[in-house]
Amino acid sequence: MEKAHLRGFGVPRDTEAEVEDRRVEVLRRMSAERKLELVDDAIRTSRQLLLAGLRQRHPKESEELLERRLLGLVLGEELATRAYGPAPGAP
Repeated sequence: MEKAHLRGFGVPRDTEAEVEDRRVEVLRRMSAERKLELVDDAIRTSRQLLLAGLRQRHPKESEELLERRLLGLVLGEELATRAYGPAPGAP
């Protein structure tokens, strides 16, 4: 099977096949523990970026409400409300 078979799955179109092949090879050699660390880092970074965006859009809101808004974004509002209750101040 061709190494660059994952083309189109998160690979920028301007990435050369040799570069993508190398990336795939590095990932294959990486331990499961290291892969989980990378996923954890990506999730934490994503959360920080989402919260920064929420803070920018809603600078006067409390951290509690910002965290609840984050849950609504990540889980969907329906599930967030079922799991954590309505957002503070929500009707």
